[in-house]
Amino acid sequence: MDGACVLVAAGLAAAGMWLMPAEDRLPVGVDVGAAVAGCAGLLWRRRFPVAVAVGLVVLSVVLPVVGGASAIALFTVAVHRKAAVAGAVTVLAVLTAPLEYLLWPGAAGPAGVLVASAGAAVVCLAVTGWGAVVRARRQLVLAWAERARQAGTEQWLRVERGRRAERERIAREMHDVLAHRLSLLSLHAGVLEYRRGLPPEQLAETAALIRAGAHQSLEDLREVIGLLRAPDGERDRPQPTLADVPGLVEESRTAGLRLAYANRLDPAADIPERLGRTGYRIVQEALTNARKHAPPRAAGRLELRGGPGEGLTVEAVNPLGGFGGTTVPGSGTGLVGLAERVSLAQGRLSHGPTPDGEFRLTAWLPWAP
Repeated sequence: MDGACVLVAAGLAAAGMWLMPAEDRLPVGVDVGAAVAGCAGLLWRRRFPVAVAVGLVVLSVVLPVVGGASAIALFTVAVHRKAAVAGAVTVLAVLTAPLEYLLWPGAAGPAGVLVASAGAAVVCLAVTGWGAVVRARRQLVLAWAERARQAGTEQWLRVERGRRAERERIAREMHDVLAHRLSLLSLHAGVLEYRRGLPPEQLAETAALIRAGAHQSLEDLREVIGLLRAPDGERDRPQPTLADVPGLVEESRTAGLRLAYANRLDPAADIPERLGRTGYRIVQEALTNARKHAPPRAAGRLELRGGPGEGLTVEAVNPLGGFGGTTVPGSGTGLVGLAERVSLAQGRLSHGPTPDGEFRLTAWLPWAP
């Protein structure tokens, strides 16, 4: 582009020298030197557009051969600078155009000078307008490119947020499932450790429960890992609901937890899927914590109550104590994750020890009428 501008300026300078009347011509060396200086100045038109344009406009008053170079410099100012700056330089070019024709009137009279000055002004305005159009088009293209880049970045962020949410969901699923199963295994193993005089039949039954629990834990782990490896569209599976709570209660009773269970929900009520899934996870975490921290053969209570418009309340109570010397390792984040679940469901969660030496966990979830 710079080479093309230099060639155009040189061609215009040569044409001006050839068309200029004999009485207005300067020595050939002066015209050639001025034309070379004007063309060389265009090489700095991007770095110093205003300075180059002003210098060439002023120089063109006394050396008309640089008029073509000054027009190109004026176009560059309109492209690379704001409209106010380009307008000021254009006004300078329009005001100095009559001076050039007054100094070099040639064979034309006053009317010819006026016409030539008007033509020069029109050329200056046209060049500036063309440069403004080019500048606006470039800015529009840059804006489109920036918008496309931002859209790509936002899309990438949405994908990353989706992946992170999916990983967190699967991590919570893994914690809920495996913590439940492993707490049962720990309880059954504690029976074998502290009750060494069990009859052979009960010993075989307990060992069978441990084997079945270990097998089920492996199946759950395999299923969760399969979820991690499966494509995004295949990661959905049937989720447990409140209808599966009796199974959890029976497992806890088999493991030695004396649990009083009361379901005061209306059997005919239509329980929303998300509400049932969140309620099931609350019960699962509550029973897991009870098996971890309650004394052996502890008597706990679990109650479900509420209804449409009233909300679902899950209350679990178990004595404080410790599990007879057997510790069940945990992440320490079960209640934290449970609070997050309840918060996402727009519910409330409270838990902690009571004056009666018990640990109470109460969760309320909204249930639309």
